[in-house]
Amino acid sequence: MGHAGTDFEIEWRSIEELVALEASDPLLRSAAIALESGLYTKDALLELNETIRKRCFAAAEEADRRPKLERLDDVMKPLAPYTPQAVKAEAERADYAEARLKAFSGEAKLPENQPPRHLAIQIGQALHDVMAKYPESLLFGEDVAQKGGVYTVTKGLHKAFRNTRVFNTLLDETVILGLAQGYANMGMLPIPEIQYLAYFHNAGDQIRGEAASLQFFSNDQYRNPLVMRVASLGYQRGFGGHFHNDNSIAALRDIPGLVVGCPSRGDDAATMLRTLTALARVDGRVCAFLEPIALYMSKDLYEAGDGQWQFAYPAPGEAMELGEGRVYNEKAKDLVVFTFGNGVPMALRAARSIEAELKWKVRVVDLRWLAPLNDAFIAAQAKNAKRIVVLDEGRKSAGVGEGVITAIVEAGLGATPLQRVVGADTFTPLAGAAFLVLPGEADVVAAARKLA
Repeated sequence: MGHAGTDFEIEWRSIEELVALEASDPLLRSAAIALESGLYTKDALLELNETIRKRCFAAAEEADRRPKLERLDDVMKPLAPYTPQAVKAEAERADYAEARLKAFSGEAKLPENQPPRHLAIQIGQALHDVMAKYPESLLFGEDVAQKGGVYTVTKGLHKAFRNTRVFNTLLDETVILGLAQGYANMGMLPIPEIQYLAYFHNAGDQIRGEAASLQFFSNDQYRNPLVMRVASLGYQRGFGGHFHNDNSIAALRDIPGLVVGCPSRGDDAATMLRTLTALARVDGRVCAFLEPIALYMSKDLYEAGDGQWQFAYPAPGEAMELGEGRVYNEKAKDLVVFTFGNGVPMALRAARSIEAELKWKVRVVDLRWLAPLNDAFIAAQAKNAKRIVVLDEGRKSAGVGEGVITAIVEAGLGATPLQRVVGADTFTPLAGAAFLVLPGEADVVAAARKLA
């Protein structure tokens, strides 16, 4: 049988075929079996049919009488619920000291008692913290358990929380994200890992068509809170190609209701994870945590050995608000650079060259939150800028930079001289050719010169 309402089968089936199909109707055949076996009499079947018919019509009439959606706010309400004060309180909650001591094997090993560390280490520490805080949390994905992940980010978690909470999965992203939804519906707090950003597309509809839409289509009657970790973005050396260096997050930013965060440094990663898990637990949000692979092991900022990209671990009780950015050289007005992820240390290095060459004071703005973009924050940072550069490591089309520029223009600041530095609209090639399609420090300096 055709399933579309516009499929008039008489146009392509003969009368004889239609009669034969009607005779094989499973409902009619079931009724015949019930009569032949003596389970029902003819009158009993007719009465049952009439009862069901009346029930269906009554339900339809009741549905027709119910209030209709007539306001945009009512349509949007179940999509992305957000209770800022409750989320803040949950993110800052620090009543799990005993569980922390057990997870980190003693007070001396607590991360806040350690020297400043780089991104990969502090994400791992933050995951220990989160799993100690939420006994219902689970972490799973490809090679995340005993191995500790491709980049050792999850090292030690399996030992601390054992097989029941930290485990490997099949090499199948659909399975990973499907499991996450199932666990979330059971009341757990899943933290699935997608091994590389390009692999997300293998199972994107698990988030777009399933996880992120559940609250919306159920009018917030059902929730499947989860925090999806994704090793992301380009600039990775020695292990490249598109599938390990995908720099486009357009597909993620296009998913209604999805929260997307991207830290550039370890302390931000820790406070961001606390907020993401609080968003999931309090408001049932579906979240993506993008971890810049090329910054995992970065310790230095300006020169080798300077250690300026290692930071102290934030103690429990510290968290980051959704949409809150980080500003470097806050009072500078000559040039403001908006960026995220790998672009942050890149922009800070470029700022040194620009200050030396053009004698400008340069402010660097780390967006940190990529969906939803904080338009008010962007406008506030652009308001007193003499010039603006938007550094977006993604592709030219449908990149984060487009959203930043839109926020600036819609705030009435479109007259401010502006340049965009962005990746090419292409896949990422192998070896050194990869850096031909990605923006670099020299491109940021060149953009500044154009504004001089």
